[in-house]
Amino acid sequence: MRAVIYARYSSDLQSEASIEDQVRICEGFCAGRGWIKQEVYADRARSGSNKLRPAYQQMLADARSGKFDVIVAEALDRLSRDQEDIAALFKALRFAGVALFTLAEGEISELHVGLKGTMNALFLKDLAAKTHRGLRGRVEEKRSAGGICYGYRVMREHDAKGEPIRGKREIDAEEAKTVLRIFDEFCHGNSPRAIAKRLNSEGITGPNGNPWQDTTIRGHVRRGTGILRNELYVGRLVWNRQHFVRDPETGKRVSRANPPDQWVIEDVPELRVISDELWSKAKARLEEIAASPAALTAKESAFWTKKRPKHILTGLVHCASCGHPMAAIGKDYLRCARAQRNGLCSSKASIRRNYLEGLVIKGLQHNLMAPDLVKEFVAAANEEFNKSRRDETAQRDTDSSKLAKIEKQIEAAVDAITNGVYSTALKARLEALEAERGDLAQKLGSPAPSPVRLLPNLADAYRQKVADLSAALYAEETRAEAFEIVRSLIDKVLIHEGKDGKVQIELIGDIAAMVEVALEPEQQKTARGRAVFGDREKRSVKVVAGTGFEPVTFRL
Repeated sequence: MRAVIYARYSSDLQSEASIEDQVRICEGFCAGRGWIKQEVYADRARSGSNKLRPAYQQMLADARSGKFDVIVAEALDRLSRDQEDIAALFKALRFAGVALFTLAEGEISELHVGLKGTMNALFLKDLAAKTHRGLRGRVEEKRSAGGICYGYRVMREHDAKGEPIRGKREIDAEEAKTVLRIFDEFCHGNSPRAIAKRLNSEGITGPNGNPWQDTTIRGHVRRGTGILRNELYVGRLVWNRQHFVRDPETGKRVSRANPPDQWVIEDVPELRVISDELWSKAKARLEEIAASPAALTAKESAFWTKKRPKHILTGLVHCASCGHPMAAIGKDYLRCARAQRNGLCSSKASIRRNYLEGLVIKGLQHNLMAPDLVKEFVAAANEEFNKSRRDETAQRDTDSSKLAKIEKQIEAAVDAITNGVYSTALKARLEALEAERGDLAQKLGSPAPSPVRLLPNLADAYRQKVADLSAALYAEETRAEAFEIVRSLIDKVLIHEGKDGKVQIELIGDIAAMVEVALEPEQQKTARGRAVFGDREKRSVKVVAGTGFEPVTFRL
């Protein structure tokens, strides 16, 4: 039997050695039954209620492809604590012909799935209730229920027994000055964005050492987050504003607001940073902004629920100064998002979107597929293809020799069994050899990739196809397909702020993808159905907006 082991521990509070302990006892379980351990799947610091664990998902995929016969785990709750996930796992493994064993229960059946799944679900619910009760008790003692917000620091104290007293905090004088400054500037008419830019320009770090963002200052009205909405700054501790539920589709936790009657509020005057008067002024201005025509129009439109239109260069245009994506400014222009929102970039370069799109299409057609670039690429590609074929030939020779050796070993094992020499270990060894023989036979049964012949007139063919794509972008029936093809040719567009004030554009494209566009459909795949090229070959040209395209760099 080909066996694999699954191990998991829940959080960083648990020892990572737990994985090794689980694997060790599971290996003993396999050895006692003569099973051959093939692989260990381990998820570290991953909750059992989340099915989107990397190793767990890989194990399921390998089970479906028939790579093993049995899964061994310490207990069923190592695999999952969710009833639905346990049932789904059991059904998937049964369909794949894979057995499931645990040290605690032995072979898992429908009875185990029903009873243990229910017990694990109840355990999680009970654990959540106990945790919530413990946190509430901490809040009622005027201590933190977890985390530390800007303006405060943790107090290190111990009780009479020497045990640490958790949740105590005190005012951080330097950070408190920044909090007071933010409230004061906001009440004097400065926007959260302007305040964030000013703090960043002065080198004042925000929460957790991160740069200031306007959202860090403004926060969320319903959740009571952000500097301007945090009631702790006026000496009032508010807890249990929200709870979290796990999305069954994505496995991610999603916040849900609690009604005000469930909030826990405690007065902590020793943690006051600002006056009631300043708090009231800030609150009044926040309400004034929320009631403004612009804010009301935005709420009525519910823009956050709508899918924004995707342009040809969406997500591909970046600021060359800081590497951050460019963002829409107004309706037609693009500018560095970091420079615009929080002043973390000094670039003032901006460019009209439709003008940039036209330049990029022109660059794709005339610069990234110039004849001299194609010539060099063809030479490099042919060398890579030849090297790949040599490597594959050598690997096929190695696999052939290994297969012949395994055939002899299987024949010897069969002869031994025929002559009456039989043991569990010999049987297990024979099964392992047969499995390995099957894998090698499958590898050697695949056809070798057919040779690729790159046509000498690729540049001309490519230019014509890009011209056709450019025209297809304006036809309703062909726009969607042409849109995706054009985007596939572009790796990145960098916007430089030139010394003379002119914007410079660096267009980085994938020559391999461009050559594939120029090839005929029957030439675009190898005998194995894979794309002819990988993504290693990149080329770039630098162009100056408004003065034509001037290739100045060529990267291999």
